Amino acid sequence: MNTSKSNGTFLILLAGIFWGSMGIFVRGLTDLAGFTSIQVVSIRLTVAALTFSLILLLKDPKGFRIKMKDIPLFLGLGFGSILFFTTCYFTAIRMMTLSIAAILLYTSPIWVMLLSLCLFHEKMTRNKLLALIISFVGCVLVSGLGSADSNVSLIGILIGLGSGLGYGLYSILGTIALRKYSTYTVTTYTFLTAAVGSLFLCSLPDLWHKITVCPRKPFLSVFIILTGLVTAVIPFLLYTLGLEQVEASRAAILATIEPMVATLIGVVVFHEYMTVLSVIGILCILCAIVLLNCRRPR
Repeated sequence: MNTSKSNGTFLILLAGIFWGSMGIFVRGLTDLAGFTSIQVVSIRLTVAALTFSLILLLKDPKGFRIKMKDIPLFLGLGFGSILFFTTCYFTAIRMMTLSIAAILLYTSPIWVMLLSLCLFHEKMTRNKLLALIISFVGCVLVSGLGSADSNVSLIGILIGLGSGLGYGLYSILGTIALRKYSTYTVTTYTFLTAAVGSLFLCSLPDLWHKITVCPRKPFLSVFIILTGLVTAVIPFLLYTLGLEQVEASRAAILATIEPMVATLIGVVVFHEYMTVLSVIGILCILCAIVLLNCRRPR
């Protein structure tokens, strides 16, 4: 593997690790102020949008200039990817068990690989296909699907699959946007559009009321900022930088390290029980990542 691809792989894996820490912040904000899931999402997106805008303003003010014809592309990244997948994901969680919702979310590498074959004419190699299968099996085992209630409606399944499609679209649309604009421009406009959209879904008066009545406002303020930075700004910057060096389908599979990290955090931080199947699932994901980065001899 060449140096640039190695760096890209490391950045994407690191992004997955940051995303995997999301549970700490979701539970923290819920305990502190009683925020709903969609309100936590809106907080993440808004903090990220403001931070990315400030970074772009300091680093490259000209980066705010985009062509009118590319506005639909950024609307697709903000609304069609980030906001759409988040809304679908949390709706799926309300309609079914968390494990099944997580499995449907992590169909994203399948969507990315299929779309990449059509749009970017990427080659389907044996290693890619095998790594895709192994990583998905690993996600299934980590989530403990076998012990979940399987009474799920067709609409619920479609919404869950929609979360996977929206999640995967970031790799596809992000790859297209990076051909024209810098990483900072792409992430800034993506989160600005997503944040604006989220404000219409989060019951803004109720969100503001919960902030004002919280008895630990200084700590809550710091925690809100950290939520945006650790779960959105840093990982999305890392992932988008990684996309400049790694093709979309490979990046999507590498990002499946996220549920493995989330599982380990659950065990270490929240003392959740990890089954033998979860351990096997973690090993499957690690094997998929290693396999994906192995070059076949000529």
